[in-house]
Amino acid sequence: MLANILKNNIKKFAVVIISPLILSISSCAITDFTNYSNNNNKVYSFDDVPQGIYNVAGDDSHPAFLNEADLQAKLDEHEFGPILVDTQSSDIWNRIRDNFKFDDVEHPRIKTQFRWFKNHPEYINRVATRATPYMHFIVESLEAQGIPGELALLPIVESAFKPFAYSHGRASGIWQFIPSTGRLYGLKQNWWYDGRRDIYASTNASLRLLKNLAKYFKGDWMLALAAYNSGQGTVKRAIRRNKKRGRPTDFFSLKLPSETKAYVPKLLALKKLILNPELYNLSLLPIRDEPYFKKIEISSQIDLALAAEMAGITIEELYNLNPGFNRWATAPKGPHYLLIPTTKSDNFEFSLADLPLSERIKWKRHKIRKGETIGSIARKYHISTAIIKRTNNMRSNRIREGHNLLIPTASKRLSSYKLSSNERTRIKQNIKRKGRKINYTIRRGDTWWGLATQHGVGTRQLAKWNGLAPRDKLTPGQKIVIWARTTKAVADYQPITSPPNRTQRIGYRVRRGDSLSRISKKFRVSIKQIRRWNRRLSRSKYLQPGQRITLYVDITRQSS
Repeated sequence: MLANILKNNIKKFAVVIISPLILSISSCAITDFTNYSNNNNKVYSFDDVPQGIYNVAGDDSHPAFLNEADLQAKLDEHEFGPILVDTQSSDIWNRIRDNFKFDDVEHPRIKTQFRWFKNHPEYINRVATRATPYMHFIVESLEAQGIPGELALLPIVESAFKPFAYSHGRASGIWQFIPSTGRLYGLKQNWWYDGRRDIYASTNASLRLLKNLAKYFKGDWMLALAAYNSGQGTVKRAIRRNKKRGRPTDFFSLKLPSETKAYVPKLLALKKLILNPELYNLSLLPIRDEPYFKKIEISSQIDLALAAEMAGITIEELYNLNPGFNRWATAPKGPHYLLIPTTKSDNFEFSLADLPLSERIKWKRHKIRKGETIGSIARKYHISTAIIKRTNNMRSNRIREGHNLLIPTASKRLSSYKLSSNERTRIKQNIKRKGRKINYTIRRGDTWWGLATQHGVGTRQLAKWNGLAPRDKLTPGQKIVIWARTTKAVADYQPITSPPNRTQRIGYRVRRGDSLSRISKKFRVSIKQIRRWNRRLSRSKYLQPGQRITLYVDITRQSS
C-alpha cells in the first residue's frame, strides 16, 4: 500500500507547520439506546460556540483551547513554532490506523462525504487541534475494550470534538448523549454537574453503549453505529421490514432516517482519509501518542479557580478538561476527581495534599434580614435553594429573621469562571445578532413557541440564542434574550403572561382501550367539548380504534 511505502522512506522526524484553519462544520447527532432518538441534521459552525470559549490567557496557551481568531493569529505568526513529531512511533494517528478493523466499503454515500472532507483539509486539522487533549485517552479506552479504532473518529461526526457542544435535540458533550440515555448509562445530571460533558465518564459510557449495540446486532458495527444515531428500535424495525420483504439487512439496504443514512458514511469517509492522508495531499496535524491529562482523586468539593491556581493553569483550561462541571466548584456529591494536564499534575497533587479540607471551599455566614426568603438568598449568591437547605440541614423553606445561614461562595468574581454554565449562557446571549435585542424575563405560562411566534423568530433559533434547546423547560424569573427580526415584531412587543394562539387544532386517532373520559384527561379538555367538536360522536355509543376525532387543546397545559 502506498501509505506503507511512504512510511518506510519518510524521515524519522517530520517538521509540520499547522495549516491555516478557516472552516468548521460538524454534525451533532443525538443518541438514544432504547427506542427513539430525535435526530438532527443540523450543521454547526465554529461560530455556534461563544467567542472565547476556547480562549486561554497566556503565551503558552495550548492551541486546542484558543478561540478561532486567536488561533488563526498564532498560526499565521507561527507562535507555536514547528511541531516535531516522531512519525514512526509518537503520532497517535499511526496507533489509530493500526486498530482499524472495519472492512473496506465502497458506496456512493461514502464518496459524497469523502469528497467534502477531502476538499476541506483545514476542517480536519481544526478538529484535530480540538481533539488533541482527549484523543490519547479515547484510543487507550478503545484498545482496553477491544473496540475498533474507527470509533476514535466518532466524536468528529458527533460534535467536532467540541466539549460544550449542545444540539437543539438536547444532546450534549463530545459523544452527544441525550438526557435519558445519559442517565441510563450512569451519567449524573444536576445543577452542579452534567456527566454527558465529562470527558472521562462520557467516553466510558459511550463505549459501553456502543459495545452493547454491537453485541445486540451480532457484531455488525455498521448497524451498531446506525442505532447509536437513530436508536436501537429504529434499526430493529428497519431490519424487520426488510426481512419480511426478502431484502438484505445490511446497513446500506435499510430504510433509515436521512440523518442516519449520512451518519455512518461520514465515519467511513473519515477512516478512508485518515488511513492514507498522503495519498490525498492532506498534511494531518500530528497528535502526540502520550497522555495529555491525569485523573486525580480529590475526595471532596473544591473551588475550580483555586484548583486551577494549584495546578498552575488557567480556569479556562481546567474547564476544557473538566467540562462536566456547570458552576464555580465541583459537585458536593461528586464525582470527586479532576483531569489535570500531566505536566502540571505533580504541582496539583502536592498542593492538594497541603490544603485543609475546610479551605477547599470559601464559606460565608449570611444573617437573614426581614423580608428575605430562601429563594431571594439563593439568587443573591447564585446557588440553588436545595444547596442552602442541604448545607444548613433544613427540612423546609422556612427561615427566621436574625438567624444565620452558611453559604458556599466562589473565591473569585463569577465572571472569572468563563466556561461555567452561567457565563457560557451570558456570552452566548451577548453575541451581536441581527435585529433588536430584547431582554425578557420568563413569566408563568410562557413557552418557546409562544415567544418565538410573537417576535417572528423560530423556536429553535430562540433557544439557541440562549444556549438552550426547544425542549428545555422555561421557568418563571428566568432571563432570556430575544433578537426581534422585524419592525412589526418590535412594535407589537408587549410583555405577556401567556402566548397568543395557545389553542391548537389537532387530529387524534382513537386507539384500542380509548374512551372519551381517557382522552379528555389526556388532553385536559372536557367530554362535553369533545362531543361539541365532533358532532357524530353524539350518535355513536362507542369509540372505534382507528376512528379520527378533532380536538382543540391549550398547548400551555400539556406539559404541566
